[in-house]
Amino acid sequence: MNPSEIQAHADELYSALRQSRCVAPLSTRVPSITIDDAYYISRALLERRLADGEHVIGKKIGVTSKAVQNMLGVHQPDFGYLSDRMLATSDQPIAIAGNLIQPRAEGEIAFILKRDVLGPGVGNAEMLAATECVMPCFEIVDSRIADWKIKIQDTVADNASCGLFVLGDRAVDPRHLDLSTLGMVVEKNGEVISTGAGAAALGSPLNCVTWLANTLGRFGIPLKAGEVILSGSLVPLEPVLAGDTLNLSIGGLGGCSVRFV
Repeated sequence: MNPSEIQAHADELYSALRQSRCVAPLSTRVPSITIDDAYYISRALLERRLADGEHVIGKKIGVTSKAVQNMLGVHQPDFGYLSDRMLATSDQPIAIAGNLIQPRAEGEIAFILKRDVLGPGVGNAEMLAATECVMPCFEIVDSRIADWKIKIQDTVADNASCGLFVLGDRAVDPRHLDLSTLGMVVEKNGEVISTGAGAAALGSPLNCVTWLANTLGRFGIPLKAGEVILSGSLVPLEPVLAGDTLNLSIGGLGGCSVRFV
């Protein structure tokens, strides 16, 4: 895909984001699109957002569960960027109209870094030592691709289908936790809808963050001190509508809540 085509698709996705509307899947309109093409589109989309005044505050990892990988026909995670405009707070409801298109909520563990990490060659021990704390988190995924009819190229180009995220009520030193066995319970409107454990994300959320450090490191891109890294969902994605309230709890880590209007 040539640079002008990459920019055209990025501009289309940027307009869809700002106008809260969907576009047809890139994978059906451009059957030859590769994952590398999609990452170039994602980067060009990010540049449009930065030019509009947004600031990168972290990164997100997606496609970490076997179920989602099988659905998309891939066997690797993907990543996108978090900006300051994507951070919501649990004490304020999230408006869907004019803000989100077809949102789904997923429970995750967020890593907050205390120093830069640059791969490749990063191991879990180094990644853990660079982590200030972990927090419970809701990521509100959203897709600018119509009807969520996505292949891996579509979600990568669309900033890994990221919408917003909400951090929870506690920050805990991860060295005091077994991240792979942490249990999560998610409630929607007062009823339990799903349960999961840290092992659902590539065996451990720490494996996911280490993967990201090494993947980005091959391109000279570090994970930076102060960044928030969303490590991937531990439970199935849950569609949400105005009026819904979701709560999650993670044993030994705390909880997080989000309300939609």
